[in-house]
Amino acid sequence: MKIAEYAGHDATGLAELVAQKQVTPKELAQTAAQAIAAANPKVNAVVELYQDRIEGLDEKSLPDGPFKGVPFLIKDIGQHLDGRKFECGSRLMQGFVVEGDSHVGKLFKQAGLNIIGRSNAPEYSVAGTTENALYGNTSTPWREGYCAGGSTGGGAAAVASGMVPMAHGSDIGGSIRIPASFCGGVGLKPSRGRVSAGPRVEEGGWGLAMNLGQTKTIRDTAALLDAMAKPQVGDPFWIPKPEESYLSLIKRQPGKLKIAWSVDPVMDAPVDKEVAAAVERTAKLLQSHGHEVWEEAPEFDGEEASRKMLDVWFFGFAENLDAVGAKLGRKVGPDTLEPITLKIYEHSKGITPKRFLESHAAINTLRRKLGKLMAKCDVWISPTTAQVAEPNGLYNLGREGVSAEEYIVTADRPLQFTFQHNVMGTPAISLPLALHSNGLPIGVQLGANPAQEHILLQLAALLEQEMPWKDRVPPLHVTRGV
Repeated sequence: MKIAEYAGHDATGLAELVAQKQVTPKELAQTAAQAIAAANPKVNAVVELYQDRIEGLDEKSLPDGPFKGVPFLIKDIGQHLDGRKFECGSRLMQGFVVEGDSHVGKLFKQAGLNIIGRSNAPEYSVAGTTENALYGNTSTPWREGYCAGGSTGGGAAAVASGMVPMAHGSDIGGSIRIPASFCGGVGLKPSRGRVSAGPRVEEGGWGLAMNLGQTKTIRDTAALLDAMAKPQVGDPFWIPKPEESYLSLIKRQPGKLKIAWSVDPVMDAPVDKEVAAAVERTAKLLQSHGHEVWEEAPEFDGEEASRKMLDVWFFGFAENLDAVGAKLGRKVGPDTLEPITLKIYEHSKGITPKRFLESHAAINTLRRKLGKLMAKCDVWISPTTAQVAEPNGLYNLGREGVSAEEYIVTADRPLQFTFQHNVMGTPAISLPLALHSNGLPIGVQLGANPAQEHILLQLAALLEQEMPWKDRVPPLHVTRGV
């Protein structure tokens, strides 16, 4: 299979070719490796290839799932694959090997995905940009040297550049949606509890984190959610799910919905005028389809939320780093952690259980304030990111002379619309619905009430038809010779 043909399909399309015996999983894996070799030198999205899943692939090892034989990348965050390296983009964890699959890893495999390698991520998923001292900086395929977003920047950039049709993503404060926005892809964060975080932990990130993927089409997103939304033994709770598959539900539209939209900043940072215009244009299009649409912003202090989230995100962080360092014979310090990560490590030491519980209570208060808007509407539309991608180096973890709190508040400003949905546990999706006049993609975010992913996917399928993005090809794409 030629690279151009490979990159022209989404994951569902490639799986159909495998099912029809027009191509073998091994041929797909070999083509994916060629695509990565072509684009990765400039994009730097992939940090490791698994040759046993490419040249050494045993096709009999692939289950008959919906994505049988489709090349896929696992994010370098989360212990998901038995016997594979997992380094969190950190020199402290260099060479760490996972023992046992997570439920996420197991479900990816059961879907038939051929996991051929590992994608880049910022150190410990801390930043909204994928830059690290271990593997270097990832670029959005739309402009070399510009931010791919984080923390799933490697996966999003790999998909947008045509290296793979789909990649793993995880999201504790926007880490699926932010890179989807900066790279011009599709990124859905499911509802809290939709995808199992087990068996090592009860809930990822104290309930704030969810796993799914980076895709380029809505049908891929829906089919992946069908494959991953399977409660596992011992999960703390199961949430409602439609009787029909998500893939079947996207073929028809929901009834009349109540849709609020806003572009008002929730932090001390402006929203780009073209980003705001894309949000308003999306709202008006949905209004033209008969939905009740109005402008309203939530009651939310983003800077206060960032400070409280710091104590929730990083409670126990220092103890965990000390433990993994001891296991690998390394000590936490400037030679093993980046400057900001080291500041967060020190900050974490001061987060007492009492302070953690107080911050958790404050997050609960914020969630209930946000819920007032969501109680009025079925969907809330906002920017995914307040700005389009900016040059790498502005928000990375290598900055000196900045406290943990100063960094989090500053770095969250371009990303100020995403972590509300982590606070609420609500599903949210970023769609590439516009291009900025500077040539960079604009992401528009749609959020719904808990367990209502199907509504988001139905609206997303409509927008995919009405505001299509499939023919947009970034400059750093495998079909352009990169």
